[in-house]
Amino acid sequence: MSDSLVIIPTYNEIENIEAIIKAVFALKKDFDVLIVDDNSPDGTADKVEQLQEDFKGRLFLEIRKEKAGLGTAYIHGFKWALKRDYLYIFEMDADFSHRPSDLQRLYRACLNGADVAVGSRYKKGVNVVNWPLYRVLLSYGASFYVKLITGMQIHDPTAGFVCYKRKVLETINLDAIKFIGYAFQIEMKFRAYLKKFKIEEVSIIFTDREKGKSKMSTAIIWEAIFGVFSMKTRSILFKDW
Repeated sequence: MSDSLVIIPTYNEIENIEAIIKAVFALKKDFDVLIVDDNSPDGTADKVEQLQEDFKGRLFLEIRKEKAGLGTAYIHGFKWALKRDYLYIFEMDADFSHRPSDLQRLYRACLNGADVAVGSRYKKGVNVVNWPLYRVLLSYGASFYVKLITGMQIHDPTAGFVCYKRKVLETINLDAIKFIGYAFQIEMKFRAYLKKFKIEEVSIIFTDREKGKSKMSTAIIWEAIFGVFSMKTRSILFKDW
């Protein structure tokens, strides 16, 4: 068993799933992979089950009954990892917007002292490929807004490419996480920040998906915008938050 687990949530990722799994297993550093699938009707889980024959003891699958949100998928994966002996737990998308090779850079950052390593699109300018201008402005503006409200000096607080040391996930009350969309990424970093864990950004190039459909929605965006202010307020009112 590897010391590192990559959690990849999926819903209708049949076009990407085999390639992303094989790309992770082709890396020099050994990673185990956990797919958390929300009962995809396109056969994503069936493909993973087939691949498990080739990657026994390295590729794992959890199938949930229905689509229940990105945040709950990661929480499911975190709890699964903590029942085992993994020391480094990663979040990564299935659609190649995150380059698998960068997993090794996040790993090294944690080996060198970071408690949370964030694959950052904005640490060195704007490193986003194939996004329309409005989406870049929305994402970059959201990052500025989050820094302003929370006080976290993180250039890309909404990033979904992250490595957590085990002790971070053991310290955070995962059952208290409120958000299920992209605001989940902000809340996890904010809780780690309040616990005084060292958060380090690793500059990456983010490339928009070429296959499959984006899961972004208006509801997810509004959750992030309004949720950040309520999150900050709760952290002030409830000191054990």
